[in-house]
Amino acid sequence: MGINTSTRSIGDVVIIDTIGELRLGEGTNVLRQVVNETVEQGYKNILLNLRDVRHIDSAGVGELMSCYTSVRNRGGQLKLMNLSKNVHNLLQITKLYTIFEVEDDEPTAVASFQ
Repeated sequence: MGINTSTRSIGDVVIIDTIGELRLGEGTNVLRQVVNETVEQGYKNILLNLRDVRHIDSAGVGELMSCYTSVRNRGGQLKLMNLSKNVHNLLQITKLYTIFEVEDDEPTAVASFQ
């Protein structure tokens, strides 16, 4: 199973809701495409909602870093919210938890861009 995404906005923050597994192949391609399209549309504040992401493999971790770097290089911010326990543990083990700004709920996450 790959990943499905939908986007919505609150003010100048675009939230990308993700469902499924972020792994090599379709999952990483879908995420890359939706993040790039969002930035190309002029949005700078991107919030990845990972509540329904059950699994991330090494390619998925790499894609998260690639998206983060791409958004930052274009003058934007990419933050994460609603990490599942598995995703939270993975980010801690890989030390990426210190790179990404992570929030537990949507109102706090949206407000963090201000």
